[in-house]
Amino acid sequence: MLQKSKRGWNVAANIVMCVLSFLALAPFVLLVIASFTDEQVALTQGYSYFPAKLSLAAYEYIAAQWEMLGRAYLMTIVITAAGTVLSIIMTALLGYVLSERNLPGRKVLNLYIVFTMLFNGGLVPTYIMYVNTFHLKDTPLGLLIPNLLMGGFNVMLVRNYFENSVPRDLYESARIDGASEFQTFYKIALPLATPILATVGLMTGLAYWNDWQNGLYYLSKKSAQYYTIQNILNNINENIAFLAQNASVGVNLSDLPTTTVRMAIAVVGVLPILIIYPFFQKYFAKGITMGAVKG
Repeated sequence: MLQKSKRGWNVAANIVMCVLSFLALAPFVLLVIASFTDEQVALTQGYSYFPAKLSLAAYEYIAAQWEMLGRAYLMTIVITAAGTVLSIIMTALLGYVLSERNLPGRKVLNLYIVFTMLFNGGLVPTYIMYVNTFHLKDTPLGLLIPNLLMGGFNVMLVRNYFENSVPRDLYESARIDGASEFQTFYKIALPLATPILATVGLMTGLAYWNDWQNGLYYLSKKSAQYYTIQNILNNINENIAFLAQNASVGVNLSDLPTTTVRMAIAVVGVLPILIIYPFFQKYFAKGITMGAVKG
């Protein structure tokens, strides 16, 4: 009886997960199909899983504009890679230090980091600080440093992992053998922290790849060479909205592959994430679970 009941729950759980997976996948499938939909059909009939006419015009437009889009794509890759690597290094170093239970002032430092998770100075003071004090306006650092480089949540995950998932005896053995604190971190703690670091790297990389706010706040038109693919897509959306609200300009939106180009750029933008994610998926659940355990 118990086996039948357990089997029934497993079947029900599998059905529910299949439905949820379908619901999660359906919008992306619609995005891909919409990028191949004819512009006139998309404007008159909207998006559909079974469009009346397909077209490659959006991707032809991307190929024709590849000098601009390719530069934005390259900038996105560079900022994402640099931000992710720096974030992992800084987060791992701070998390390891805070995992030392005998560290003087440990409670104060932990309170300081938790405080940043709950409160911040607001957008205006943050903008003024980065622009007037650190002079990040119209520089690539404006895409790299603000908001995303290191967060308290990730630090807490890594700290808890080092504190509870790496045996303290390994640290003590390394120190007895004469290892310095950095050698203990680099040769003992870091190799054993692959799951949590891969998890943090994945979350940070996704945040950098999808970020458009830093480009909106800290880049102007004179620094358009630093635009990422998300900023290009945002500009296209704004230009379309302007043309739609100003019919007197004399531009027929149906003559431009604007609607489907947005979908095509989104597809091109998400492809690297789809390629990379399967390699990190095996670490994700383990890293989140073990890093969330409170010591």
